[in-house]
Amino acid sequence: MPATASEVTYRWSREAYDRAIEAGVFDPDDRLELIEGQLLAVTPQGSRHAAIVDQAGEMLRRAFGGGFRIRVQSPLAVGDDSEPEPDLAVVRGRALDYLDAHPTSALLVVEVSDESLRRDRTLKQRLYAGHGIPEYWVLALPDACLEVYRDAAASGYRSVATLRAGDRIAPLACPGTAIAVGDLLP
Repeated sequence: MPATASEVTYRWSREAYDRAIEAGVFDPDDRLELIEGQLLAVTPQGSRHAAIVDQAGEMLRRAFGGGFRIRVQSPLAVGDDSEPEPDLAVVRGRALDYLDAHPTSALLVVEVSDESLRRDRTLKQRLYAGHGIPEYWVLALPDACLEVYRDAAASGYRSVATLRAGDRIAPLACPGTAIAVGDLLP
């Protein structure tokens, strides 16, 4: 009797995944994320996605200022079996603070979502909440809105708000600085 796909599934640990990367197992152009032990392909980004990530990163840099890093599409080591690469992650400290290891948490994670919208609203939302990321934003491009997830719990965020151009948002970690949602959306 032939094996089924579920019988041959291999779950990766973050440690094994990092060793495989260091050993050159994956092509440098491979766009992968380790999510709950599974390697998931990341959709290649077009110019529109890249421009929106860049714009949102600039808005976050202005809001947070010194003492914080805005990491762009860089690994976030959450748990023993996940290493997502969110479009943006706000972390404390300086770039060289993460020379020897990826950050294990963030104050805010942002995903710019088009084709990945379903995954970002479900799988990644639960992942970030379950690992205590206090705030998660999804720039939902098909819906022209910003979804703000707050109040993390093991099963997901308990508070979700949908904002549109004309609204303003102040990050939880930087409550004195509001960002115009219209500046985040195309």
